[in-house]
Amino acid sequence: MQLHKLPKLKTRSKKRVGRGESSGKGKTSGRGAKGQKKRETVKAGFEGGQLPLYRRLPQRRGVGNQPKVRSLTITTAELNKLRGGSVVDEKNLRMAGLVPKSTRKIKIKVVANTKLEKDLKVALPVSKSAKKLILEAGGKVTDENSA
Repeated sequence: MQLHKLPKLKTRSKKRVGRGESSGKGKTSGRGAKGQKKRETVKAGFEGGQLPLYRRLPQRRGVGNQPKVRSLTITTAELNKLRGGSVVDEKNLRMAGLVPKSTRKIKIKVVANTKLEKDLKVALPVSKSAKKLILEAGGKVTDENSA
């Protein structure tokens, strides 16, 4: 290996500041005029001692208010009010008046308390005993995950 046969590596020389006013990077060397920011580092969000924005608006700190998820249990006695052969889901329960129309986020689970007299297709989470009663009445359970 010989020095004159080594490949040349292109390197850019670092910017030389403070070398006279006519250089374009003299005097204040690209820092502008006087002030704290020109002499030392200032924390991001610092407003010169004024109460910072993130402390002026406390309701914006963190995640914020999450919408409340209500849970509701529907009993097999309430399912007896529905027509036989119908599908039991959130939409049909709202139409039947068993679930309030005002609540938006809601978890519904079917639980057992009395014998079911109608064959229904339940598309909601059900308890083990409620599933047993629904199947005995000749109905079907499509959503078996319990909530």
